[in-house]
Amino acid sequence: MNNYHFIAIGGAVMHNLALALVEKGYQVTGSDDEIYEPSRTRLEKAGILPAEYGWFPEKITSKLDGIILGMHARIDNPELVIAQELGIPVFSFPEFIFNQSQNKKRVIVAGSHGKTSITSVILHVLKDQKVDFDYLVGAQIEGFNLMVKLSDAPVIIIEGDEYLTSPLDRTPKFFHYKHDIALVSGIAWDHYNVFPDFDEYKEQFSKLMDLTPESGELIYCEADPLVKEAAEKSEIPAKKTAYKAHPALILEGKTFLETEDGLVPIYIFGEHNLQNLQGAMDICLALGLTKEQFYESIQTFKGAAKRQELLMQTDNSSLFRDFAHAPSKLKATVSAVKTQFPNRKLVAVQELHTYSSLNKEFLPNYAKSMEAADLAIIYLDPHAVALKKLELMDEETLRDGFQRPDLKLFTDSKDLKEFLLAQDYTNSNLLLMSSGSYDKMDLEPIKAKFK
Repeated sequence: MNNYHFIAIGGAVMHNLALALVEKGYQVTGSDDEIYEPSRTRLEKAGILPAEYGWFPEKITSKLDGIILGMHARIDNPELVIAQELGIPVFSFPEFIFNQSQNKKRVIVAGSHGKTSITSVILHVLKDQKVDFDYLVGAQIEGFNLMVKLSDAPVIIIEGDEYLTSPLDRTPKFFHYKHDIALVSGIAWDHYNVFPDFDEYKEQFSKLMDLTPESGELIYCEADPLVKEAAEKSEIPAKKTAYKAHPALILEGKTFLETEDGLVPIYIFGEHNLQNLQGAMDICLALGLTKEQFYESIQTFKGAAKRQELLMQTDNSSLFRDFAHAPSKLKATVSAVKTQFPNRKLVAVQELHTYSSLNKEFLPNYAKSMEAADLAIIYLDPHAVALKKLELMDEETLRDGFQRPDLKLFTDSKDLKEFLLAQDYTNSNLLLMSSGSYDKMDLEPIKAKFK
């Protein structure tokens, strides 16, 4: 019997991994000091929701085969301390995924942006083509119950994050997967709180590239100058495959791929998505699929949740939601929507929510990132800023940083909601971007404006 205990079981990937192990027939327990939805309900349904919040050293016994340690846990966590004293193996989730996939072909999708989108395309195409595979992805994807699957499949597709592995391991997660095939989509400064030096941040991707084995393949986006430079400098003997945006054209607000066999209609759009699509195709080809198979399946792909997600639309207006928070992601998303619908007014709303985005020193990186929007709005939650012990920036500071003199700032979600409800969206698009929730703002009345 495989018996594992999760320290910080409530995290997005952690609870999905726990559920995947339950499906595999493993004995699973866990602890956390707080568990939010949807993790709480899903853990409860599987019968592994902790009876109460907190850390309970008595849960840690020599009967455990291992501990899976979440990034949210502290290094002095009482359960972790006992596990170390008892000599129980402690895995971060990347180490555990590798442990479970040593006999598989491991595909890593890495980059500052586009990881989830590329991984989602690959998963959709492989599933549609009835290929047997395992996966680890950073978002909930339509057609997949969990964000993690571990089985006897011969290949695993992994979204490789450059963020830190665990409280015990301050190196990027993606080093631990020991890939056969790696894709790097883009390098743009992110995780400012962990990598305050941009050169150090870039170096992590160079190290990842250098880990590619001779029998493997490095797939990289040559449209990104930093990725191109790092890939060309890497002296690995492995095969290198460069990619850029797949040729496409826009007809009446719909994007079509230009292929040897004619036009192929797709739901997703924008230069970055066309880059992501091409990168995903190169991975599918490396796994043995044909171009014809890829084009057949991509026509039904509607995108990952919160990635240029179409929430509502009328004949002349659309409401989109996107996860964008880093400057490069923000600029790409705003530009994509404006390019797709050049004759519509674009109202773009960005919630600054992460430590990097709320940091005044990092603000200049957002210069001109909302340039393509007709109306640019920033939302700041004073409570979120206070929790991160940062200074609440004023409208003038944000206007200077974004280089957008007409930028509007809201610090109360009720005021923001009233403003958005007062707008006329005839021949307009509304784009809501955030890795947060606008302080739990109810979107239903806003959606109603697009019926």
